Amino acid sequence: MNRLQGKRAVITGGSGGIGMATARLFLDEGASVMLVDLDEAKLKQAADQLGGNIAYCKADVTQATEVDAYVKAAQEKLGGIDVFFNNAGIEGKVMPLTEYPEELFRKVLDVNVMGVWFGLKYVMPVMEKNGGGSIVITSSVAGLSGTPNVSAYVTSKHGVVGLMKVAALEGAAHNIRVNTIHPSPVDNRMMRSLEEGFAPGQSAAAQKQFAAAIPLKRYAKEADVANIALFLASDDASFITGGQYTVDGGMSAQ
Repeated sequence: MNRLQGKRAVITGGSGGIGMATARLFLDEGASVMLVDLDEAKLKQAADQLGGNIAYCKADVTQATEVDAYVKAAQEKLGGIDVFFNNAGIEGKVMPLTEYPEELFRKVLDVNVMGVWFGLKYVMPVMEKNGGGSIVITSSVAGLSGTPNVSAYVTSKHGVVGLMKVAALEGAAHNIRVNTIHPSPVDNRMMRSLEEGFAPGQSAAAQKQFAAAIPLKRYAKEADVANIALFLASDDASFITGGQYTVDGGMSAQ
């Protein structure tokens, strides 16, 4: 307990399953938290459900002005930023690379890569002034290898690894640590969408097939992802930066 006592944390994708699970854990560990997401009604509902030292800010992570605004809001509401869970992302659609719509491909990269880059661009100077901090970026097992028919998602999740490595090197002089986490399929809304995309009308069968491909024979829980985010955010990871951390039940070992 109290591993984040007094820390001020911002979580993008804050009203989603992983965002809320992580916020709940951060709050339990003594942090004050600001959730960031697109839908203000969902943000309010999430904040009401979580309770405690929680704030929220509606923002589109693909827009520089709105990212700048949520960073300023965090400074006003929390007093600063010590922990940044750069987590917002979308899955796109399941279809062959040659058939993938250009507009959707750009949208996935806009949210998953530009949104992460904007977050780093505006949060890192605040952390530098505060004497440092920890940034955790959500990638995926799809950021470590290829998967057919999800070219935009795979590309974006590889892309944020490059951003992480550059940010870790640039941030080290200012005591800013930056790492990525790489979950396997997680038992949440995104996987329901992907299951249906891979096997229309047979999503339950797809789920069984995906789970069977994981050595531990199950999907990750949202809490599994939150736990590694907590570790990397905490002072227990004070000498850890520039790393890629799998939460994948053994998938990447195969």
